[in-house]
Amino acid sequence: MSLKWTDSLDIALALMERHPEVDPKTVRFTDLHRWICELEEFDDEPEHSNERILEAVILAWMDEYN
Repeated sequence: MSLKWTDSLDIALALMERHPEVDPKTVRFTDLHRWICELEEFDDEPEHSNERILEAVILAWMDEYN
């Protein structure tokens, strides 16, 4: 399965699996963007993200983290 920027919940779950020790409330958007682009299953254009998309990923990650 390939992930796109619109797959915020699936991206959040993949990030939780890859970074289980990280509290999403402590992640900067620059790190979040890099981590998403580094996911093996991520297949989208890095420049197509924006603050709203990254915020959706963080919120989904926080929901799952708690």
